[in-house]
Amino acid sequence: MQKFRNFKRSFSFQKRQSFPQSRFNERCEGNEFEEAIDVLCQQNRLNEAIELLHQIHRPSPRIYSILIAACVRHRALQEGKMVHAHTKASKFVPGISISNRLLDLYSKCGSLDDAQKLFDEMIHRDLCSWNTMIAGYAKIGRLQQARKLFDEMPQRDNFSWNAAISGYVSHARPWEALELFRRMQNHESSNLNKFTLSSALAASAAIPCLRLGKEIHGYLTRTGLDSDEVVWSALLDLYGKCASMNEARGIFYKMADKDVVSWTTMIHRCFEDGRKEEGFSLFRELMRSGIRPNEYTFAGVLNACAGHAAEHLGKEVHGYMVRIGYDPRSYAVSALVHLYSKCGNTENARRVFNQMPRPDLVSWTSLIAGYAQNGQPEKALWFFELLLQSGTKPDQVVFVGVLSACTHAGLVDKGLEYFHSIKEKHGLMHTADHYACIIDLLARSGRFKEAEDIIDKMPIKPDKFLWAALLGGCRIHGNLEVAERAANALFEIEPENPATYITLANIYANAGLWAEEARVRKGMESRGIVKKPGKSWIEIKRQVHAFLVGDTSHPKICDIHAFLGEISKKMKEEGYIPDINFVLHDVEEEQKEQNLVYHSEKLAVAFGIISTPPGTPIKVYKNLRTCVDCHNAMKYISKIVQRKIIVRDSNRFHCFEDGSCSCQDYW
Repeated sequence: MQKFRNFKRSFSFQKRQSFPQSRFNERCEGNEFEEAIDVLCQQNRLNEAIELLHQIHRPSPRIYSILIAACVRHRALQEGKMVHAHTKASKFVPGISISNRLLDLYSKCGSLDDAQKLFDEMIHRDLCSWNTMIAGYAKIGRLQQARKLFDEMPQRDNFSWNAAISGYVSHARPWEALELFRRMQNHESSNLNKFTLSSALAASAAIPCLRLGKEIHGYLTRTGLDSDEVVWSALLDLYGKCASMNEARGIFYKMADKDVVSWTTMIHRCFEDGRKEEGFSLFRELMRSGIRPNEYTFAGVLNACAGHAAEHLGKEVHGYMVRIGYDPRSYAVSALVHLYSKCGNTENARRVFNQMPRPDLVSWTSLIAGYAQNGQPEKALWFFELLLQSGTKPDQVVFVGVLSACTHAGLVDKGLEYFHSIKEKHGLMHTADHYACIIDLLARSGRFKEAEDIIDKMPIKPDKFLWAALLGGCRIHGNLEVAERAANALFEIEPENPATYITLANIYANAGLWAEEARVRKGMESRGIVKKPGKSWIEIKRQVHAFLVGDTSHPKICDIHAFLGEISKKMKEEGYIPDINFVLHDVEEEQKEQNLVYHSEKLAVAFGIISTPPGTPIKVYKNLRTCVDCHNAMKYISKIVQRKIIVRDSNRFHCFEDGSCSCQDYW
């Protein structure tokens, strides 16, 4: 034995080096084979251990056990199969313990067919055998097989119930999970624990069903199981997903040891529930707590900043990420590209994008869509070609950005080429968004016959976005016949949407068909449909100022009106003519002009100009599509005041500078 210990010491010094097989034979006698294999497995030299196995005449059960355990640790499926095959070749009959280890190996490596074959061959099975199979099937989503074994097993313990219930929860079948949970409650020998109850809470959250969740919460309180952190996290998720934010907040602040997952869950739920300020406030609290946010925390907050056009907050988060360090391959970096693209800062978006070692498809898509919406369609299409050259396979979403770029640039033939390539070249199916984009492109360019041909032949039912795009093209070109077809389709899909009535009425008004315009307006009034008011907002010194059309509530409204009055005179001197074609009401020309002056984006831009030093860029956001007159007016204003004016409407960014717009008047 001393001889083997000396070998063992010399073996440790030569870790990772190859040992001649003859030397093993010289050194290993009797049970020393076991110790040699054990040492090799501890040193992660699994293949050498298996080679040594083949030199043993009658391996002991412990040798097989050691080798299989090592295969499980390393998820070494092929090596495990070699050991299993050796047991058969050597006529070794494994007991339940070794068979269960092999079942565990196959299960954890996702080789359930091999596991099932072994399970069927086993003469004797214990509870562990059944549980391993059920957990393995549940983990990979083969729930029918898992349930069949669960129903057939002679006895069950908590692990059996938990494996089946959590399998249903993990694979989006919450009702089956709760049905099994009810059965477990009524089972005499079962004992509900924190894992069972957490799975049941997750199922209630997935439905979502607040009543069932509260019922389980009550049970937790009565049994004293509500003090566990696993349960707290499940309760937090339940109340958050059920939009019961007061209860979620109460749970959150009761948690003694909040981890980053708890913080992230609570922050994200605030954003999902529309509680923007509370979400940002919680994130600041997290930064002060000493707990380091993870990439999911950052990604959620950055996406919220993008959704609310809160670029300055996003920049703060970006700065914090830089200070603490971040992985350039993380989800958070993709969220940064999305934030800057969504907020019209394509320079920063590209700068972050260029720092990524291998940009993911989400980042490519965000950057392409950002360029498309910011009046830089050539760059959008250039980056799409780079995407293809990089070897990244495009998906259906990225083509929405590509087609939008063609739409904003008026590249009809190029857009049609990309549209047909989706299916013919890339093997993807056209989505409703693709059809809406191509109809938008054709309608804007006045090619209504081609647009209608595509609509009549498309294999899926046209949605509201497609018909709205077609109606928008009719507004540009005054096509009454097609406009009526699109409007009638929209009236069937969403009869309460005021935009359809207003657009159709505007088309009639522009054609001088005042009786038809009045009929549409009357129909709108009789149904109680109210036009969504135009709203624009601007951020000055970290305070958001919002304006509605005709708004007189702002403290600086007198100064705003005075500025607009002066700038209107200068604009007319430069050649500006108010575009009154799309003012709904049949009123006097002077009144129409007066109505145009007080559109919300003009009020917001005027306030921005009088509130900032000369030369400061102005960025305004609007909830609706900007009208033709405001678009023309912004070009004149940008030239007269020598400012860069950015207006993000519901459709895209418009960058006005020195009398022109980035959209080149094609929007």
